[in-house]
Order: sequence, then structure tokens, then C-alpha cells
Amino acid sequence: MRVLVIGSGSIGRRHHDNLQSLGASTRLLSWRAEGLGGTLAALDSADAVVIATATDIRLPLIEAAAARGLPMYIEKPLAFRPAEMEEIATLAAPVATRSMLGLMLRYHPAVQALAKADLSDVFQFALTIGHDVTQWRQNWRFSESYAACADGGGVLLDLCHELDLAHCLFPGLTVTRVQCIGHPAFPGVDFASRVSLQSHGLAGDVSMDYLTPQLHRRATLRGHQRMHDFDFAGQSYTVTEPSGPRHLTLPLERNAMFLDAMRDFLSLAAGTQTSGNPLMPRLDLCLPSARLVAKAWATRDFIGEITKEIP
Repeated sequence: MRVLVIGSGSIGRRHHDNLQSLGASTRLLSWRAEGLGGTLAALDSADAVVIATATDIRLPLIEAAAARGLPMYIEKPLAFRPAEMEEIATLAAPVATRSMLGLMLRYHPAVQALAKADLSDVFQFALTIGHDVTQWRQNWRFSESYAACADGGGVLLDLCHELDLAHCLFPGLTVTRVQCIGHPAFPGVDFASRVSLQSHGLAGDVSMDYLTPQLHRRATLRGHQRMHDFDFAGQSYTVTEPSGPRHLTLPLERNAMFLDAMRDFLSLAAGTQTSGNPLMPRLDLCLPSARLVAKAWATRDFIGEITKEIP
């Protein structure tokens, strides 16, 4: 299978390498170098496409790929404006059952364990993720990245896996409030966001930040029968019941999630059997989650600014 990977940043290069390791014939294309004309020409010789560009320039690529009947693996988030989200859903509909959204956290063994658990008694939850953005990668500057753009950047979109996790565990959530902290040097970009969510008998928060000095990623689910306390960063997973705590062993090799997702995408594109992951992020099935992300972005309320120097 010939797969065109559009976007030569770190995530595009990872997908390119993983596809090659899975036996696909791939071409890595720089959107900045080729522009729309060169990219559209390259689509004509592809069997499938990975779209790993900045979010705000994806619409014409998705439209062109769908018009050619090409299955797509689209990096998250799908869109950040609700109207554009609906336009993409309409354009991609002909190939949506053979396409995927890049929600690789759905392949995490701890997420799989939570998805299989009985969560019917949960009345509150808190999902958190964050890390100092200036420490993410060597030779990388926040100010020169997609993340620093008011349209398509910011922490809510960048770290939206937790919003998707909330949707996977508790379908039907609605956004009630989004509180954000900005930065005077980057107007319109959220550096810390707290998304309040609810459904009948359930309230929760998803918090993400670019600021905390060490990586944290945690899920706390509180129910009247049991509590789940999952520390993804520390790979420590505890279920507490009246009889006491149980500690789960759920080892992870990070790139395995990317490989598993890309393996399923190749199977979808070829029309062969997939892994059977019940959370497989097939595009048509991910639209409610993608809408939740877009709704949260559109609901942002900036309540203050931080003064930390961000190069």
C-alpha cells in the first residue's frame, strides 16, 4: 500500500517510520515545502493518506483526499471550530468508515482496562495532564511551533486526549464551563485550561497545562462502590474497593500505541480485519468526541495570565 504522510514534523516522521516498519510504501511530504499544489498532485499516486499538519490547514486536504476516495489517518484534533467540524464530517463521510482519527491513547493498556471496568457507580471524575512546554523537546521553541498559534494552538487542543478519554468512559458528556490561563506574549493561546463536564448524575473536570515542572497524567474516578486512581506518568494503577486496594500491572511501551493504531489504519484502508480494539478510533465513530473538543475550545473563557518566560 502506498501511503502519503503530509506533515514532516515530529509526529509525521513518527508515522512515516512506523508505516515503513509495518511494510507500507510511504512518502513523507513537507506541507511547507510543497504547498497545496504539490500536495494535491502527490495525492493522485497514493492509496491512503496520513494528515499530520497543523489543524488550521487540514480542511482542503481532507476535502481533496475524500474526493479521491482515499482513506485518511488524521491527527488529533479533527477541528477546533464547531462549524468547520461539521463541514469536515460531511466531506469525509464517504471514506469515514475506512479512516481514523489519531487518538492513540485508546490503545494504552490502562485506558483499555478502564473501558472494560464497571463505572456505572461513578459520580465524579478528574483527568489531568501537564508538563512545562519549554522542556518538551531539544532544539524546539514553543514560539515557533503550531502550538503558539491562536487558531489551532494552545494546550486544550494539544493535549485533548484527556477529553477524548472522558468521552470514551462517559459518553454523552456536555461542556458546562472552560476556564483558561493565557500569556501576554501569545494572545488567544491557552497555557492552562480546565474543562468542566457533566451528564445525568455525573460531574467531572479535565485539566491540562503547559506549565508544571514535571510530567503528570492522572485519572481519578470516584464511585460509591470503588475508586480508580490511575497514574499514567508513573505507571501506577490502583482500584480501591471496600475490601481494600488492588494494584494493576499494565506495562507500556509508548510507541506500541502508535504502531497498534497505524496497524489498524492499514487494515481499515485495505478492508481487512482489524485488531478488535473496542475503542478503535474509526473516524465516523469519533465524531462525538471530536465535537466535544470543538465545543470546549469554542467555550473558552480566559480568566487571567501567567508571566513565566516562554521562548
